[in-house]
Amino acid sequence: MAIIYVTNQKHRADLKIYRENQKHRADMLIFVENQKHRAKGDCLWFYTDQKHRADTIIYWEDQKHRADLKIYEVDQRHRAKGSF
Repeated sequence: MAIIYVTNQKHRADLKIYRENQKHRADMLIFVENQKHRAKGDCLWFYTDQKHRADTIIYWEDQKHRADLKIYEVDQRHRAKGSF
């Protein structure tokens, strides 16, 4: 599952994520689910505002070279692929 909590404190994050503008440059293609139970697998994300319920805490990195993972958000669930 990928229940994601976004922090604004870099040192508290499990992963630093950079959002790519071009799909072919991303390490992972993600799809954002609107229901928690549908977020099965690393590439299907559900955002939560409850840190204690998250599987992964992320920080949005604004510099690509500092990120642990580069993602691109797809608009169709079946196009999501990749893992942490």
